[in-house]
Amino acid sequence: MIDNVTKRALWAAADKLRSNMDAAEYKHIVLGLIFLKYVSDAFAERRAELARRFADPNDDYFIEDVATRAKDLEERDYYTQANVFWVPEKGRWEYLRDSAKQPNIGKVIDDALAEIESENPRLKSILDKRFARTQLEPGTLGALVDLISSIGFTGNGHKAVDVLGQVYEYFLGQFANAEGKKGGQFYTPASVARVLVDVLAPHKGKVYDPCCGSGGMFVQSEKFVESHGGRFGDLSIYGQESNPTTWRLVAMNLVIRGMDFNLGKEPALNEAH
Repeated sequence: MIDNVTKRALWAAADKLRSNMDAAEYKHIVLGLIFLKYVSDAFAERRAELARRFADPNDDYFIEDVATRAKDLEERDYYTQANVFWVPEKGRWEYLRDSAKQPNIGKVIDDALAEIESENPRLKSILDKRFARTQLEPGTLGALVDLISSIGFTGNGHKAVDVLGQVYEYFLGQFANAEGKKGGQFYTPASVARVLVDVLAPHKGKVYDPCCGSGGMFVQSEKFVESHGGRFGDLSIYGQESNPTTWRLVAMNLVIRGMDFNLGKEPALNEAH
């Protein structure tokens, strides 16, 4: 879990780096980096687990030959079978962190997102590759990478997702506040979403939101099911969103939580309102 003091400190630091950049644009930069950090941490944790098991003679995964162990650490099937996204070498956080001070850090991040997307079909069309053309100076973007590096998404799998969910939801709320009235287009406060879900009481079946924003009602619905003795995945998630950037936001929000969903086809840019 992550305490409120830490969340506030992270937000204050991230908001300071925003300077005069529009919050509507900046949120995609920050949330995209949080996504990258999470999938990279999950990959690194699985890799460390495999390394231990490959070296343990009492484990079913034991591999005697050291060279074969190293080779098999790069076998994507070992990751996908554990529901961990395969992250290519140049998409891993340590590579991005080491490149943070480079003048082309924006392109490095876009390339990392493109590689991760091409290697993981579930992420097709979801990742927002806008870092190379961002209004942020390379030094500021690099400082933001350093800041996100301080968030650790490791430990028990559920704990890591909980930390991710808390940070993601907190930042969404703060960005909505920063955008003012326009923030309501993509964010419904968690307290309001919880009330709606409590009224609907979706123990199982389908949940549909025709204007789903960043997906808050879906997240609260899954929490409702689990808190009432149900199982994760008992709900079928369906939604629609006409704004293409918000469509990616909700898709990313649900993917990183491991939720299956159907949001229909990604809307075209000229369909956005």
